[in-house]
Amino acid sequence: MAASTNADGVSGAQTAKSPKKTKIQVEESELLTVPDGWKEPAFTRDDNPRGLLEESSFATLFPKYREAYLKECWPLVEKALGEAHIKVSLDLIEGSMTVSTTKKTFDPYAIVKARDLIKLLARSVPFEQAVRILQDDIACDIIKIGTMVRNRERFVKRRHRLIGPKGSTLKALELLTNCYVMVQGNTVSALGPYSGLKETLMIKQELSKDPDLRTQNWERFLPKFRHKNLSKRKEPKKMSVKKEYTPFPPPQPESKVDQELASGEFFLRESVKRRKKMEEIKVKQAEALSKKQEERNKAFIPPKEKPLMKKTAKDPTEGKLDIEAIKDKVKKAKTKKLGAPPVNPSPPTSSTTNKKKKKTKGKG
Repeated sequence: MAASTNADGVSGAQTAKSPKKTKIQVEESELLTVPDGWKEPAFTRDDNPRGLLEESSFATLFPKYREAYLKECWPLVEKALGEAHIKVSLDLIEGSMTVSTTKKTFDPYAIVKARDLIKLLARSVPFEQAVRILQDDIACDIIKIGTMVRNRERFVKRRHRLIGPKGSTLKALELLTNCYVMVQGNTVSALGPYSGLKETLMIKQELSKDPDLRTQNWERFLPKFRHKNLSKRKEPKKMSVKKEYTPFPPPQPESKVDQELASGEFFLRESVKRRKKMEEIKVKQAEALSKKQEERNKAFIPPKEKPLMKKTAKDPTEGKLDIEAIKDKVKKAKTKKLGAPPVNPSPPTSSTTNKKKKKTKGKG
C-alpha cells in the first residue's frame, strides 16, 4: 500500500511540473517572435555622442574575376559607407577589401554591417542588393555548402538541383522567403529580413506546417533530372582479343641460319652477300631521295586559280550560222538607207498608173 501511494505521489508531481515547463517554453517563443508592423527606431548620434573608444577593422579577400566589377562600383561603395563614417579601401595587388571605423563613427554595429557588405561583394552579390545590408531590418548569411558532400560530382548535381531549371527553384525560394539568394561556387549567400533568413534554412518545416501539403508527396516541387551513371570505367582504345587455348606450345621461330638455308643464301660467297646488301641499301636510298624530292617540288607547284567569271552555257545555235537570218538583216539595213526603194513595194493603184501615162504622152 505504501508503495502504491508513493508511486501516485511521484506521478502527481510530474503532472504538476509539466504545465510549468510548457508555460516557460511558450513565454520564450513569444519573446523571440517580433510582432507584425513593429520597427526598431534608428540609431542616431544622440544615442552615442562621444563616439567609439578604439578603432575596429575587418578585411576580406576577393577572387580575380571580381576585380573589374569592384573597380566600377567602388565609388558607390565609398559613398554608401561614408554616410556611416566608415573608411573603406581596395587593394588590387593583394586582392583584398578593408573596412575600419573613424573618429566620427558613432554606431558601434556599423562596422559589422560594413564587414558583411564587403563579404557579399566578394561572393559575387551585385552592389544593388549588397547595399541593403546597411539597413537595420536586413541581415545576411553566407552558407558553406562545399563540405556537405565529399563526392564532387554529387555536389555539382545537388547544387544544380538547388538552382533548378532556368533558376526556377531559386526564384521560388526567393518568393517564399522574401530574400535574395545567390549561389556562387561553394557558398550560398542569402540576404533579407531575419524572418526570411530563418525560413530559408527551414523550408521543409514550413511545408510540413501546411495541412494540405502535410500528407502529400513533395517530389513534384523538385526538378526532375535524368539519371546518368558517371562512374563508368573508361574502355581502352585497343581491345586485346584472347586466343583459343591449345595444350600444344607455339612453333619455334626460325633463326637467320634456317632462313638463309631455305633461300640458298647460306651457300653463297661473302662477296656476293655484300653485293646484295649494298644493292638493297642503294634501292632504299633511291626511294628515300625520290620522296624527299617530291616533297620539295610541292612548294614550287602553283595552286589552281579560280576563274574570275563563271562560264555561261553556250547556246545550241551558236556553232551553226543561220544564213537566212543574216539575209533578212541585210535587207532591213538597205531599207533604212535614204532613197532606197522598199523591199516589198505595194502594188500601184489605177490613179497613179493613169498619171504616169499622161506624163509620158506629154513628153512625146
